[in-house]
Amino acid sequence: MNPIQTTRAPAEQTSFIDAANQSITVRGIPFAYRDTGPAGGVPLVLFNHWGAVLDHFDPAIIDGLAQTRRVITTDYRGIGGSGGSAPLTVGEMAQDAIELIQALGFKSVDVLGFSLGGFVAQEIALKAPEWVRRLILTGTGPAGGSGIDKVGSVTWPLMLKGLLTLRDPKVYLFFTSTDNGRRAASAYLQRLKARRKNHDKGPTPRAFLRQLQAITAWGKQTPHDLQHLKTPTLVVNGDNDLMVPSVNSRALAERIPHAQLVLYEDAGHGSIFQHHTDFVTRVLRFLDD
Repeated sequence: MNPIQTTRAPAEQTSFIDAANQSITVRGIPFAYRDTGPAGGVPLVLFNHWGAVLDHFDPAIIDGLAQTRRVITTDYRGIGGSGGSAPLTVGEMAQDAIELIQALGFKSVDVLGFSLGGFVAQEIALKAPEWVRRLILTGTGPAGGSGIDKVGSVTWPLMLKGLLTLRDPKVYLFFTSTDNGRRAASAYLQRLKARRKNHDKGPTPRAFLRQLQAITAWGKQTPHDLQHLKTPTLVVNGDNDLMVPSVNSRALAERIPHAQLVLYEDAGHGSIFQHHTDFVTRVLRFLDD
């Protein structure tokens, strides 16, 4: 990946698979990002899952959102095209994100977090509520949530299963084992292969393990008082999430005042990829309310 320092406004309707790799320096550390959709309005900033880099954002979701929204996707510190060492706490990731948002010159943003990104998104909204207009939490859960500290013990056997069956582990980790789930997994993985050039760097084992430590710590830490989170919030998950058990989405919706909850049937951790068309429609409606 060859990051380019730029403050240029994005070209309208640039597809995500063709979006330029860009970089901005925060506290001396380069952070990789892509910028799609029309300029103007409140930007939507996305934070992705454990071990994910820019190439792991679903193009169908990014392009759908970017029809009417400026969409910023980014790599965490220490992974992909971003420099430095991967943080060992979600709080550090959130502080990086806040400073990144400031460096990009935004005064108000909408934030969407998937899985680990949902932990980060909550921390951003709690640390800097004046910066976050709307919050979307997908496939995620609260600090101290049920089973979150066990994600490693859930993940390793399914990663091994992927290795033994010559399948991407996300087939087992993100989707149900039903016909619907298998079809959705196949389509999702094909979308991730659509970018033909200027790929991001893959995650290193060190970054992968450090992020796991941060996730485990999040699962063990004292729960936040989410009643103080006044940001309008949309919570989305499948009804059969193996990685961050679906009960955590219900807990978020109950604890965040006036949060909206969507649980897709016969769907797992990657429900937003399985139901990407409906998800994009719901998100855009939520952001426009």
